[in-house]
Amino acid sequence: MKASPPEENDVWRALADPSRREILDLLRKRSRTTNELCEFFLFSRYAVMKHLKVLEEASLIRVEREGRHRINHINPVPIQAIYRRWIKPFEKLPSDRLLRLKQIAEKGKESS
Repeated sequence: MKASPPEENDVWRALADPSRREILDLLRKRSRTTNELCEFFLFSRYAVMKHLKVLEEASLIRVEREGRHRINHINPVPIQAIYRRWIKPFEKLPSDRLLRLKQIAEKGKESS
């Protein structure tokens, strides 16, 4: 069995936490400073920073520093890689089954 690359494991680990997924949802809408992100959560700034560090280590976000501000940007590339490997191949399966079922149903109509 083929093992997942270490980077992919980091992405899965980062995505496992609901707070980090919420941060990514916020960043998907637009880039935000760390202070702006802190406004959305009841936990401490330190906790938000820890979540951001995990996301950055997994390459799910890119951090730009402007003076004292940290601007956080989403990086969709790792999520696209997971989509291509783990989701897209499975999309085809139900479609193929439905097409075959349709063909069988249409053949049944033709022979009646």
